[in-house]
Amino acid sequence: MDLAYTIAGFTVGFIVGMTGVGGGSLMTPILVLGFGINPVIAVGTDLLYAAITKSTGILFHHKHRNIHWDVVKRLAMGSIPATIIAIVILKRIHDAGYNYDRLITTTLSIALILTSLVLIFKTRIKKISEQENLAAVRTVHRKIRKPMTVCCGAMIGILVTLSSVGAGALGAAILLFLHPGLRTIAIVGTDLAHAVPITLIAGLGHSYMGTVDFTLLIGLLIGSIPGIYLGSKAGTALPERITRPVLASMLFLIGVKFAF
Repeated sequence: MDLAYTIAGFTVGFIVGMTGVGGGSLMTPILVLGFGINPVIAVGTDLLYAAITKSTGILFHHKHRNIHWDVVKRLAMGSIPATIIAIVILKRIHDAGYNYDRLITTTLSIALILTSLVLIFKTRIKKISEQENLAAVRTVHRKIRKPMTVCCGAMIGILVTLSSVGAGALGAAILLFLHPGLRTIAIVGTDLAHAVPITLIAGLGHSYMGTVDFTLLIGLLIGSIPGIYLGSKAGTALPERITRPVLASMLFLIGVKFAF
């Protein structure tokens, strides 16, 4: 097992523990740009990595009633079918012998840039979501909330399957905008509860296609566990107003690099 994989797992785990975001957004680019791993293998491996590492948080949030399962259900109504469809399409392209690396990297670029913008404008998004002062606005918002949650779930499912990015910061931003009444910790818990099944389904789909490197996966997991723990400790010493812009800028630059 390559020690560098464990170091990469530790690094990403540390950043996730410190900032709360950046798992898929950082891991796949590191694997592709840093280790020269095929984009499809990087995405498939990262999906299973995300499913395993994020699953540990569900029990905690469920125990403290931070998960709104009705919202998770609506997101899943869109994301799970979209994830399965995306896997089927990838499988057919794979079996036909076509090279779809460019599709993966383009989707990854879009997802990274969107994630960086969400991080940059997080405060603004929160303010907009809370500005439901007019009765007409509140009525329209309530009417479109459920179908829009399903549609946004479908978008997340496709992005996650093709890039391993989108279940974290993008999912949280969608919840923040469509469900402004949720507490911040409830948004985190609900987003996490939705992320685990779709990353698991997408990861298993990639595994079926043979696009998961299990040696790489084990190395990443070994490093990430202590990384997340130490990062969470360090995160208390650094204010979000510093860590969020730095992470957002980094993701934006990586997204641009993948685009060009």
